[in-house]
Amino acid sequence: MTDLAQLELDLINAVGGATAVATLEEVRVVALGKSGAISGLLKGLGAMTPDARREQGPIINGLRDRVTAAITAKKAELEAAELDARLSAERVDLTLPARPRRQGGVHPTMQVMDEMIAIFADMGFAVAEGPDIEDDFHNFTALNFPPKHPAREMHDTFFLKPDPETGERKVLRTHTSPVQVRTMMSQQPPIRIIAPGRTFRKDSDATHTPMFHQIEGLVIDRDIHMGHLKTTLQTFIARFFELDDVHARFRPHHFPFTEPSAEMDIRCDRSGGKLVLNQGDDWLEILGCGMVHPNVLRASGIDPDQWQGFAFGMGVDRLAMLKYGVPDLRPMFEADTRWLAHYGFSAHAVPNPASGLS
Repeated sequence: MTDLAQLELDLINAVGGATAVATLEEVRVVALGKSGAISGLLKGLGAMTPDARREQGPIINGLRDRVTAAITAKKAELEAAELDARLSAERVDLTLPARPRRQGGVHPTMQVMDEMIAIFADMGFAVAEGPDIEDDFHNFTALNFPPKHPAREMHDTFFLKPDPETGERKVLRTHTSPVQVRTMMSQQPPIRIIAPGRTFRKDSDATHTPMFHQIEGLVIDRDIHMGHLKTTLQTFIARFFELDDVHARFRPHHFPFTEPSAEMDIRCDRSGGKLVLNQGDDWLEILGCGMVHPNVLRASGIDPDQWQGFAFGMGVDRLAMLKYGVPDLRPMFEADTRWLAHYGFSAHAVPNPASGLS
């Protein structure tokens, strides 16, 4: 009969003497492996008489549990020591500049996103976010899209497979307007938010991509009118393009979720292969905007007789193209490090109104 006390002493000493995780694993195999000493004792319980099994079973199981606990504790100790050794040996001074060949850059889209957020934050807007995958209510119905509206069709929207139980088809959001709906349904006016994020539509050419970035804004308060909207947008555009003033016009347009609706254009000159703002006789479309439709307010649980508001939306990638002279939208999503090395920004140049945006 194996001397269990001596076996336990030998195994505990072996565990305590292990100096590496690999050595400890060898001890574990000797004790608890398929052919280990304790495993052999457990297998032998089946050949004992019932009385002997009742006596020896708890003793052997207790031995196994104590050895297992000792191995687990020792392994945690050794792993912590190995990690400390690696951290000491592989220490890097993060204050040192990166090697030139490894220097990264901030993507123009992200730079412009930060610039826009900084401007609107200075104007009192908070940032709101929402999911990329939306349901029909938040993406269409609550925004006053009629049931047969073209934007619901397959040629414009990425629909997911129908839910097997409800039959509902989720969509990749076609705009960040659902964030406005979610905000209005979750908090009481007054509201002043911007909603930056990714959006998805089936479109691809020099100025359109299937995935792109938008920033939309929403203001809900009492006695809000188009004058507030125009002043907000003109102030933003002037700061974004670093102009003293903006020569803009607002053309009547149609959006299901705003009434009245408009598109904002800026005077520009395209002659000589160069775009110059506030000059010439041409006009450049910048964004869409309007007063929030009463149906949208009602769908979001807000009384349109008590509260009014305006909303606007613009493409972040296209504004990046205009501001920094990017001729084609598609390379912005091709992960070409040469392109990023040319158009990228320093990670230390964080945009803010005090020290400058770009």
